[in-house]
This record gives sequence, structure tokens and C-alpha cells, in this order.
Amino acid sequence: MHRQPARVLRPEDVCLLLEHVEGQRYSARNRVIILLSFKAGLRACEISGLEWPMVLASDHRVSDGLTITRSIAKLGSGRRIPVHKQLKRALSDLHKQVGRPKSGFIICSQRGGKMSPDSVVNWFTALYRDLGLNGCSSHSGRRTFITHSARLLAKTGGSLRDVQELAGHRALTTTERYIAGDREAQRRLIALI
Repeated sequence: MHRQPARVLRPEDVCLLLEHVEGQRYSARNRVIILLSFKAGLRACEISGLEWPMVLASDHRVSDGLTITRSIAKLGSGRRIPVHKQLKRALSDLHKQVGRPKSGFIICSQRGGKMSPDSVVNWFTALYRDLGLNGCSSHSGRRTFITHSARLLAKTGGSLRDVQELAGHRALTTTERYIAGDREAQRRLIALI
């Protein structure tokens, strides 16, 4: 049986997710989880394994880039990802809220320990269920990130290779499988031919 790929969300859906977690008990942490998925394209295992030294600069403030080490990346595909300004703000807020640590895991459970990858997956499942967003999974943020990045390439002068590197894929064909088509964009493209 072939599973459907995770749903790609629209920008307004991502705003809905962020609005939903506001005011919750762990809203700063939850905002970071969402943005790590949608603005950095991280997998659940990478969100779970991310530690403060991977996002902090030498002055112990949130850096302009986050380092996904080989130890937390799938198949050891470590990489460095520029930090989106919204994610940087959320990381800075969380860092301040938890006492500006220099080490330790960024995403912690209610008990204060590392949140496991399965817990991240379950957290996203509950979030999407609460909001009635069908077809979504913990991979929706990653797939949305890759799809939107690919669609914006023409504006940046980048190539699909850049998206591949941001995603931490070894093969370009893997990256291509993540990119959702857009029927309206296809119609506009044909009209220009």
C-alpha cells in the first residue's frame, strides 16, 4: 500500500498553527517546534536532538545559522541552515524564558528532559487533529518548507541543489519527491508558452 505524502500547508495554515499554540502552557517551546519544521525544514529527530550550542553564536545569542550535526541528522547528513527571522525571534524568546542556557536540549518535555522524536511526531499529530487539518503529519512542515523553497528559487537565483542541501538530502531525486505540484502555477506556465 502506497502512503500519501504529508500535506503541504498554505501560509495561512501555518499562521493558524502559531495562533493555536499562543497562550498554551508551553507556547514559546511550541512556537519553536512549529517554526523549526516550517521555516528550517527539520525532521522530528532533528527537532528532538537540537541543542543550544547548535543555534548559539560565540556571544551565546541566537546565531544567524543553525547547525544540524551528523549525530542528529538522518543518515548523518549534517548541514548548516540560515535562520529565518521569525524562527530567530522565537528561539531568542525561548532562550530567554529558560534562563539563557549555554547547553542542553532546546525542545524539552513537560518533565524537563529531551522530547523524543516520537513525542514530536505525536505532538504534531495532536495539533493537526485539534485544528481539523487532515492529511498532515510531522513531515508536513518539512514538505512545506521544501516545496515553498523550490517555488521561490527563480526569485533568488538559486538552484534545486540549494534546496537539496538545506533539506539534507543525499540525492536530488529525494528532494524532488518532496515538492508538491501546483495546478494553478502549471496553468499560468502553459499560458506563457
